[in-house]
Amino acid sequence: MREIYKRPESVLVVVYPMRGEVLMFRRTRPKHWWQSVTGSLEWGESPGRAAERELFEETGLHGAGHLVDCHHCERFPIIHSWRKRYAPGAHYNREHWFKLQLPGRRIIKLNADEHSELPWLPIPQAARLATSWTNRDAMLSLITAG
Repeated sequence: MREIYKRPESVLVVVYPMRGEVLMFRRTRPKHWWQSVTGSLEWGESPGRAAERELFEETGLHGAGHLVDCHHCERFPIIHSWRKRYAPGAHYNREHWFKLQLPGRRIIKLNADEHSELPWLPIPQAARLATSWTNRDAMLSLITAG
């Protein structure tokens, strides 16, 4: 019955229109949680397909050939308040990093069920605001590396 539980594997997509700025989202729950595009892989789904799906669901953007797999993963403990979504033995999540560079800012379609705000922020400000250490590290290492 694994389908009743979330897969403990996810994607993180950092969206940036130019060097030095990234798109951030404030989650509706928990309401003080700031992040880039993120989401769990569905059972049987590849990380690349999950990144494309989450990018579209959360922004309305299509990655079509411009979504870059950074070939980097991080492992982190699943936070207590979300643990019930996962199988009883699942305590860690594996996160795959992707990035999407845009030629300029785009109009983003806010998914109000998931997010309440979506500012474009300078990397240092976004990194300070990011709730997850993996999100902070992704922005600082992937975007500044070019």
